[in-house]
Amino acid sequence: MFLLGFFLGLFVGLCVWVWQQVNLNRYLEGLLQPLSSHSHKITNIKLLLRPRVRQEISMVNRQREDLQRSLSMYRELLDFAPLGYLQVDEENQLLWCNQQAREILYLQRWQPGQVRLLLELVRSYELDQLIEQTRDWQKPQVQEWVFHPSCEDAKVMTELKSMFLRASSLPLPTGQVGVFLENCQPLLDMKQERDRSFSDLAHELRTPLTAIRLVAETLQTRLEAPLDRWVNRLIQEVDRLINLVQSWLELTQMENNPTMQLNLEMVEMRSLITSAWETLEPIAQRLSLKIAYSGLESIYIQADKSRIYQVFVNLLDNSIKYSPPGTTIHIDTKIISTNNGQMLEINIIDSGVGFAIADLPHVFERFYRGDKARHRSPVNEVNSTTGIVGSGLGLAIVQQIVIAHGGLIKAMNHPETGGAWLQIHFLQTMTNSPRQDYS
Repeated sequence: MFLLGFFLGLFVGLCVWVWQQVNLNRYLEGLLQPLSSHSHKITNIKLLLRPRVRQEISMVNRQREDLQRSLSMYRELLDFAPLGYLQVDEENQLLWCNQQAREILYLQRWQPGQVRLLLELVRSYELDQLIEQTRDWQKPQVQEWVFHPSCEDAKVMTELKSMFLRASSLPLPTGQVGVFLENCQPLLDMKQERDRSFSDLAHELRTPLTAIRLVAETLQTRLEAPLDRWVNRLIQEVDRLINLVQSWLELTQMENNPTMQLNLEMVEMRSLITSAWETLEPIAQRLSLKIAYSGLESIYIQADKSRIYQVFVNLLDNSIKYSPPGTTIHIDTKIISTNNGQMLEINIIDSGVGFAIADLPHVFERFYRGDKARHRSPVNEVNSTTGIVGSGLGLAIVQQIVIAHGGLIKAMNHPETGGAWLQIHFLQTMTNSPRQDYS
């Protein structure tokens, strides 16, 4: 009985194989039908093509299986990735997204395999605009925004919190676009908590520092040389700490409130720069430093005069610290026409060793000091007028003030002098006279 079943199965298998071969021969004959006029060659072509066609079909099947395995592997990797990823077609229909993207964008209504418009699933104008720009410009784009999630359940809606997202998009073939999503809200919360902690600490430090200075002033009147020099040194260090704490509080306030309250008025820039230099001139004279100004005789911008004065005091003081004795600090102002109107460009150039290339992206970060960037001479450090020598806060404060005025500041190295080159751009300028040179 067992042998009967075995031979019966073998017979059925042979019949199926013969049937497949017959169908394959018929298919090949159909392909070669247009060549029927050359019947004497068809037999040879059949014999040559039949093994080749079978080989090609087998190869195509293997390639398809390999592609399916690769696609599955890549999707598993993206599902495991810490970043969200989504992909849309040329009509902005969501083709696929990983688990992280579903969690970040609250895509509960979407199921794998569905093809729906992304805007129906995610109410985010910024994300939609990013995708359109990427497709139009055919270049990778990066955008940051605050995302306000939504869902159909009203109870859950009240519990959802907004989050700060960063999206990086890239164009794909046939009009598709891929977008990587990163939830930056935890980092932002950590930064805000850190700033609050440091601000509280700075507030608490001001009182004991003031008390220490009062004690030092009392000792200063009761001590004679050479002991009084130690008290004088103590007062200098306490003043430096007090200024550092005050600068930290000021910078934190600026960062937390970018649209700080400004007392705007029309400010004449050349006289303001001259006033800032006159404040620092006693220090510059000790080092035989000079200033060379070239620009318009009268140039006005709408700004907070005290804040802009603070900007130039910090920048010029920074240039004095790093300039070799006997050199010149160059200041150049000029008007540039843009699509948004006129723009004032101010260049401050010294003749020091400049910034290290690796430090340039971090120049305006708080407390950043490059080890090899710019050598500080001890004399220059002692003669600093900012009171925050080496703190790394001066340029950070400058950047926040410039940004609050709607401007930009950039750090470079000048190709001719080799020294630091700080460039500021302000909009809304008004000039009253032609260009002249002053030294």
